[in-house]
Amino acid sequence: MTSPQPKSYVMAIAPYVPGRSTTDDGRTVAKLSSNENPLGTSPAARAAFAAAAGSLERYPDAGATVVREGIAAAYDLDPARIIYGNGSDEVLHLAAGAFAGAGDEVIFVHYGFAVYEIATRRVGATPVVAPDKDYATDVDAVLACVTDKTRIVYIANPNNPTGTFVPRAEIARLHAGLRDDILLVLDQAYAEYLGTDQDDGGMDLAKTASNVLVTRTFSKIHGLAAERIGWGYAAAPIIEAMHRIRLPFSITIAGQHAAVAALGDTAFVDHIRAHNATWRAWFSDEIAKLGNAGLRAIPSEANFVLVVFEGKLTAETAYKGLMDAGYIVRWLPNQGLAQGLRITIGTEAETRGVAAALRGLVERLD
Repeated sequence: MTSPQPKSYVMAIAPYVPGRSTTDDGRTVAKLSSNENPLGTSPAARAAFAAAAGSLERYPDAGATVVREGIAAAYDLDPARIIYGNGSDEVLHLAAGAFAGAGDEVIFVHYGFAVYEIATRRVGATPVVAPDKDYATDVDAVLACVTDKTRIVYIANPNNPTGTFVPRAEIARLHAGLRDDILLVLDQAYAEYLGTDQDDGGMDLAKTASNVLVTRTFSKIHGLAAERIGWGYAAAPIIEAMHRIRLPFSITIAGQHAAVAALGDTAFVDHIRAHNATWRAWFSDEIAKLGNAGLRAIPSEANFVLVVFEGKLTAETAYKGLMDAGYIVRWLPNQGLAQGLRITIGTEAETRGVAAALRGLVERLD
């Protein structure tokens, strides 16, 4: 008996595996696996969400006018050149759907965000993985991968899952080295965690260049992960093409109002950024004290730290040991990172606790 057969390139996709919320034995413990905001959501955003809850019977505005105009006002952008999606994941998929297909190649870096490969394979394009430089993006390696079949280059900055950052001059050099018909997608999901002197110039490129798309999300520093609101900015022809395949009602009415309120609560964002910077530095210093045991923290500019295990204690053993101790972190063997754990910066108590648990695991092996 015959049956519908899926496309071979779809069956080649390794499904996305989200960060876990419970332990193997079903316990709910400290979740440091999904880079969520440990301090919650802006009170202003919560109030705006609640105030909009009386319209459940209505479809959202298909043009997301409220949120696009709010974003435009906050970042001095043209609202007509803003696209929105169900998280920045959808926007990343829209880029592949509009600009790549069978016979095309899409470049992303080794240890890059898992969605890039999924988006590439979903449209029948060929993924091309550029070698890393000690877990960081190597611009020369990316440029060396470019062929006449290249249509898109995805770069996360800061990168997920490594936390590494490409400075402005290197982003400019990467863009200058690409043909005009190659779309450079700069995924800035963690950009709000950067210091004011760390702008990578991506948004300026998106304002002026014909082949740059910058994506952002409200899921991280704004604490609106449940509402799945992402957006992108690019030249009008890029946005117009992506709109042709965009879902019409992908973000809720309440979510849009919450997002606009979150943009206005700059004090909350500043507080989260400062908390993250303090405890990320503290946690990285604690990992450095375990260097003799083979633990190393990759320098991060995001709200997490990738810890690599190069000694007797393996990442898998540490992953299971931390789970037993009450902390779920992200082990990523499916992304070639069997040697690393990505650990979200949580509350002060969570960050101190997971560092102490790691120290205990090391000491038990001595």
